[in-house]
Amino acid sequence: MMVLGLVLTGSVLTAGTAELNIAERLKKVGQVCVEGQSCADATAIIGEPAAGGFDVAGAYGTSCATCHAIGIAGAPKLGDIAAWEPRIAQGMDVLYDHGINGLAPAMPAKGMCFTCSDEDIMALVDYMVDSVQ
Repeated sequence: MMVLGLVLTGSVLTAGTAELNIAERLKKVGQVCVEGQSCADATAIIGEPAAGGFDVAGAYGTSCATCHAIGIAGAPKLGDIAAWEPRIAQGMDVLYDHGINGLAPAMPAKGMCFTCSDEDIMALVDYMVDSVQ
């Protein structure tokens, strides 16, 4: 007879702790600074406000572009008017809802941007819609 044991370390993970732990493990190790430019903003994390606010283009590049740059699983490509037209016709509230809550079977909630607020996701949806208007 085999007995399985479970050792508990006493640590408790809250709902947001797991995402923060993942973000900490995945964060960049260094930064690139261009001579003559301030490097103060280089330490900002995508999803947190930088000096001028949320970095929409940067967040698109790290989260949304994975699917929306090449159309994985039917994701409408950035700048593809024909693909975005029927979606835009549903209204921005529907697009915001899909961005925030996801859309089965392939669009995950918040597009896997664990650090993005609902307002950040709405800004990302606006960014993609603006690419076709």
